[in-house]
Amino acid sequence: MIRNSARLAVITALALLFSPVNRVFAQDQTPATPDAASAPAAPAAAPVFPAPDPADFTATSPTKDVVNAFMQANLGFDQNAMWQVQAIQKTEITGMSKVIVYVGDKSGKQQPYRFGFFTTPDQKHIIVGEKIISFGEHPFAANRAILQQRADGPYRGSASKDLELVEFADFQCPHCKAAQANMEKLVADFPKARIVFQNDPLPSIHPQSVTAAAYGACVAKLAGSSAFFQFAAAVFDGQDGLGTADGATLTLNSAATKAGLDPAKVSACASSPETKAVVDSSIALSKDLQIASVPTLVINGREVAANAPYETLKQIIEFQAKADGVTQ
Repeated sequence: MIRNSARLAVITALALLFSPVNRVFAQDQTPATPDAASAPAAPAAAPVFPAPDPADFTATSPTKDVVNAFMQANLGFDQNAMWQVQAIQKTEITGMSKVIVYVGDKSGKQQPYRFGFFTTPDQKHIIVGEKIISFGEHPFAANRAILQQRADGPYRGSASKDLELVEFADFQCPHCKAAQANMEKLVADFPKARIVFQNDPLPSIHPQSVTAAAYGACVAKLAGSSAFFQFAAAVFDGQDGLGTADGATLTLNSAATKAGLDPAKVSACASSPETKAVVDSSIALSKDLQIASVPTLVINGREVAANAPYETLKQIIEFQAKADGVTQ
């Protein structure tokens, strides 16, 4: 569920937070002849990028090696991904460079595209459209450090934060409900990971989401992480009941009971200023990370959609763990 009008663009292979605009090669729109239409399709081939022009490399930073490392960090999990740094140019702003990278697919099944961005003068971020993204050889390190310090929601798995998967979700969000099947598989497949749930309610879209988040925070406070995930499963199962204030009360009280708690105590806790501060802190963490939609899974600082195809999620987690030197 998108937070507001600012949205994540199409995520290339669910890894990059930019959209594949400005296609390198236009599709052939010439109608096929009858004979050609009936002929077997030719095997797809990897794209051939135009040779870079040395005249297009006028800036000293970032270097081509840094740009390649950034692309590897984002797309390296996909063995079919290919790219070529096409230009690194000076701009009118001192220290700001324009970078152009051609991106394609070795299998030839996806059309290649031109990815252009501007680096900030400190070379720590890039600007893509309206979005600012961490840049460099280790683009996820800063967000990873933030989460290791501030992701304080209930968790499953390891106490270690070497491999930390942080789910930002809204109890009233249908896409978040659908993502729970992925989360259960991740718990089973990555027993050494620390898998954290962070409340990220969107009250402008889901009026009962803040109350549900407060209940969840209280269940975790009163009975710990195990009870919280029992509660969360019950809330997602009964999500339709969150459509009205009265329905939300019944649904949340029932979920608290299923988690082994007195719903009256949980309700009283949920209305306290202390609990509001806990929920607000989780929302602030999401905003500081520029989480633009839920459900989002942050893998050692790397954002992906939590409801992405499971095998893709698993592949990215394995790649990121290896990149960070984490033994699974």
